[in-house]
Amino acid sequence: MTLSAPPREMNVVVCGAGVAGIAVAHALAVRHGVKRVLLVSEHPPLALTSDKSTEAYRNWWPGPDDLMVRLMNRSIDLLEQWATESDNRFLLNRRGYLYCTTRPERAAAFEAEAALASSQGAGAVRTYRTVASTAAYQPSAVQGWRDHPTGADLFLGEDVVRAQFPWMAPGMCGVLHARRCGWFSGQQLGMWLLEQARAAGVELLEARVREVVTQGGAVHAVVCESAQGITHTVHTPVFVNAAGPHAKAVGALAGQQLPLFSEAHWKIALEDVHGAVPRDTGLVILDDPLSLAWSDDERAELAASAETRWLAEPFPAGIHLRPEGYGASRTVLMLWDYHRHERFDPPVFPMREDALYPEVVLRGMTQLVPALAPYVDRLPHAYVDGGYYTKTIENRPLVGAAGAPGAYVCAGLSGYGLMAAPACAELVAADVVAGRAARAEAADAADAWAGLRVARYDDPAYVARLAAWGATGQL
Repeated sequence: MTLSAPPREMNVVVCGAGVAGIAVAHALAVRHGVKRVLLVSEHPPLALTSDKSTEAYRNWWPGPDDLMVRLMNRSIDLLEQWATESDNRFLLNRRGYLYCTTRPERAAAFEAEAALASSQGAGAVRTYRTVASTAAYQPSAVQGWRDHPTGADLFLGEDVVRAQFPWMAPGMCGVLHARRCGWFSGQQLGMWLLEQARAAGVELLEARVREVVTQGGAVHAVVCESAQGITHTVHTPVFVNAAGPHAKAVGALAGQQLPLFSEAHWKIALEDVHGAVPRDTGLVILDDPLSLAWSDDERAELAASAETRWLAEPFPAGIHLRPEGYGASRTVLMLWDYHRHERFDPPVFPMREDALYPEVVLRGMTQLVPALAPYVDRLPHAYVDGGYYTKTIENRPLVGAAGAPGAYVCAGLSGYGLMAAPACAELVAADVVAGRAARAEAADAADAWAGLRVARYDDPAYVARLAAWGATGQL
């Protein structure tokens, strides 16, 4: 027997109660005063991928234009505003990101990349080429974000790096400390936004979106089904797809053809009982490809088997870590997305486990922080979790009108959902309130955010740029 709840009428239905969906509902109800907003999710709020993040943010992004820097600067503006309003309930800091290298050619590239980022709005660059010159460097405070520099501090030369960061591996010849960066509690931010939204009238329905009904070609209703098998029909002129890793499948229900795929990622948390990682450091990224250190016998044995040969081969750059917690906490988070060549379409739940991940990450991390080596000899207990980066080919989000008139999207936020959601949600909410549905308008170069719209892929010039895009900012 099929059970049906009485039909309802809402002004907006938002699918997905991760940080993107919650931020959209918050922007609609709190900023714009939109009434009768319904947030639909088959999972509890913030429970699918939003709680798997490293919870970091940055305005330091590669080109080929200034769009991502502008987007993140706006998001950080909002994060700082909300931190002030909430008495910093979500523990926003500005420790920064530290990009490191042992390669002189990569250190030289840091200079060019820093100049580009500065020209795109990331802030001024301060360069230190002697130990004496570093006296002008202002280290980040452990907590808070006020009165911190923006831009970046660039340390060049082994002696300069060693004097400032003696815990890093010998041979480091370049460190770029990007400053308008840090981290916060994503769960606390999400719950604060949700509380604000619900106080403004947003309702939450735990159910799965089964169908988006159109009438005259436009969004007319959304049909949902709860875990108890109850069907809910919600009449609405507006449907926002903020379904995270399920955004491609959900989008198809609303006539959205979204060029998304997913990559699995994991992270580990362990207790740094030896104090190898300074508790006051920012997020540290080794920007060098690595080969794991094995004995000759171990390497030969690994290379002899097709199942283990990959362990003896080069690994990609980008291994990174950061301290977690304050006070007596000794927790360190570590990540290395060496699986990024594996694409999932659709993503698979539960995620496949990688039993070797903790050991591989620790072995790689000793090339950044040598004092971590004792953990390799006796592997400590490490908590492992993971989620999906659901992304576009150039690693930029999909924001705004898409599919049937009345359908919008806030998706493709990859591994930067927490930091991008505030600004992306603001854009989607503004589009909804303005009734922005024309695809031609969305593709108009006069739109400052045209590079985020789904319609960008209809532009031959944009498609041609994709072939020579370059760095995507993926960590």
